[in-house]
Amino acid sequence: MLLGAVLVLLFLGGAGTASAHAALSGTDPEDGTVLRTAPRQLTLTFTESVGLLDDSVRVLGPDGRRLRLGEAEHAETSSTARVTLPGSLDKGTYTVAWRVVSADSHPVSGAFTFSVGKPSPTPVAVDTGPTEDPATAALHKIARYLAYLAAAVLIGTAAFIVVCRPPEPGVLRRPLVIGWWTLLGTTLALLVLRAPYETGEGPAAALDPEAFVRTLTGRPGLALLARLVLLLLTAACFLRLSSTGKGRGAVLDLAAPPRGRDQPRRSRTRRTTLLGTAIGLPLTWAASDHASAGIQVPLAMASSALHLLATAVWLGGLTALLITLHRSHLTPATVTRFSRLAFASVTVLAVTGVYQSWRGLGSWDALTGTTYGRLLTLKLAAVALLLGAAAVSRRWTARLATVEAGTVVPEKVPEPAGGPPLPEPPPQPPPTDAHRRALRRSVLAEVTVGVVVLVITTVLTGTLPGRAAEAAEAAPPVGGTVAVTVPFDVGTPGGTGKVELTLDPGRVGDNALQAVVFGPDGGLSTVPELRVSFTLPAQDVGPLDAELTDQGGYWANSFVDLPLAGTWTMKITVRVSEIDQVSMERRIDVR
Repeated sequence: MLLGAVLVLLFLGGAGTASAHAALSGTDPEDGTVLRTAPRQLTLTFTESVGLLDDSVRVLGPDGRRLRLGEAEHAETSSTARVTLPGSLDKGTYTVAWRVVSADSHPVSGAFTFSVGKPSPTPVAVDTGPTEDPATAALHKIARYLAYLAAAVLIGTAAFIVVCRPPEPGVLRRPLVIGWWTLLGTTLALLVLRAPYETGEGPAAALDPEAFVRTLTGRPGLALLARLVLLLLTAACFLRLSSTGKGRGAVLDLAAPPRGRDQPRRSRTRRTTLLGTAIGLPLTWAASDHASAGIQVPLAMASSALHLLATAVWLGGLTALLITLHRSHLTPATVTRFSRLAFASVTVLAVTGVYQSWRGLGSWDALTGTTYGRLLTLKLAAVALLLGAAAVSRRWTARLATVEAGTVVPEKVPEPAGGPPLPEPPPQPPPTDAHRRALRRSVLAEVTVGVVVLVITTVLTGTLPGRAAEAAEAAPPVGGTVAVTVPFDVGTPGGTGKVELTLDPGRVGDNALQAVVFGPDGGLSTVPELRVSFTLPAQDVGPLDAELTDQGGYWANSFVDLPLAGTWTMKITVRVSEIDQVSMERRIDVR
């Protein structure tokens, strides 16, 4: 209850947009281009595989109205989406809004524009579709965190019972049952919330039968269904063992040899179920998180499953150890076995953690230059603190085993040479009680720090890895429009105003440049001439004349070629009469 409350307090109010891995690497038509004729279809290419929704691509016309489109489909690969446009399109600027599901199960959205014939004088507002609903995001995030916590308690408690063989396993019935029910409930919640989480709608959208069917056929939905099956099989096996045992605690005596004529069969069933659950449950996370996308997917999924399994065995086992220390007698042999189990878990965590860090970061710069890297650094610091607490617990474990084995002899008080006898020393608690209290305190510190590690790990699963962030930055920029407002004053009455210029998409290659002149009263102004040129001083390129032409209310050229990346100097010359003109300069970045 304490660990669950900590997670709820930390994250109930902190739900935000989930980071996704897929980035839009290219479009056809390209963002900001001006086409002479209308295209027949739209193609969007992403940096990794994406899942398509019923409303993945929407197109707004020059008047802001939505066009009727065909259903978006995958083109040559699963990382490409294609949709057919209507037969005829009016002249003007069109806005394309898209929303897809990344391969690691997180939704991602965006928008871009293209024009037919000539750009619209006034661009329409970009509608990227429904934003992430706060209620859905909060519920989905809480369910994810509680699912990780429940898996750690369930797997770790079962491993503690089987491997460490506590003398009174009945005291661990409650955490085992609570872990199972919590994991079952959160899995069902994630399955129901999956559809509104993908579409960005409220929780009520979960009642849509078509959306729920789509969830059941998608990879995240199938992983959740597999988790439910594993939980039900585990419950059926435990109930069967409980019905053939003696008392309610029989289901927890998992390490004891089965009795009766069917001993071999019951033993195999028990071990197979426990082993299958321990391996299968972490795989249901690996199949729909970071490990399922990117490089070396099979190896990454195996590493992710082992990492989660080792985390559950260690942190869940710590919780079981703490409960046993508090509620029953604990033998040194049990504590020693857990110490060895924890050491094996830490070894697995170290090996898999190094691999996953390399796979997620991609470079040393990402360790400090990305959110993922900074969170990973924080996690490493927490793990170092956790290892320190574990070392203290390990030392107290050795002392407890030594004291109870009788190898430590209390120091004798020397008799006085003369005079009155020394007073009797005050009564001291048995050495083993003092050692148990010290061990209980150190294990409690381990559990506390372990919760922090688990929280950071859960946040990392929803954070854009450094390698993916670098890939997204390397992709061609989308929507990098440069908008500049330049005031002017030719020094004559009525010779003031401003020029609003838009360079779209604002990157190397062909660009569309539009310029609108406003007079001193803020209204559109007609001027005899408007010239714009570009110079790249660092490369000694230019000036390149933009060759703007009067389009009847604004000046434009759809084919302004900027051949190199860098900081360009844009020179704007406005002539308001036959003899009055003024020139201004502005710097713009082109990538």
